[in-house]
Amino acid sequence: MAKLKIKLVRGRAGKNYRQLATLDALGLRKTNQVVVKEDRPEIRGMIRKVQHLVTVEEIEE
Repeated sequence: MAKLKIKLVRGRAGKNYRQLATLDALGLRKTNQVVVKEDRPEIRGMIRKVQHLVTVEEIEE
């Protein structure tokens, strides 16, 4: 199964509380932090909500 490499590229300051909660759920707390998650519809939906704050790269196993 493919995985997604998600990197927080913009800061959290001044963002909507829902966006902050989504970033917390993804495990992104600091700028330039990278997490690897499985490619699932739930994760894709979270990424869509904060797409202006993150970059996403697909990695194959």
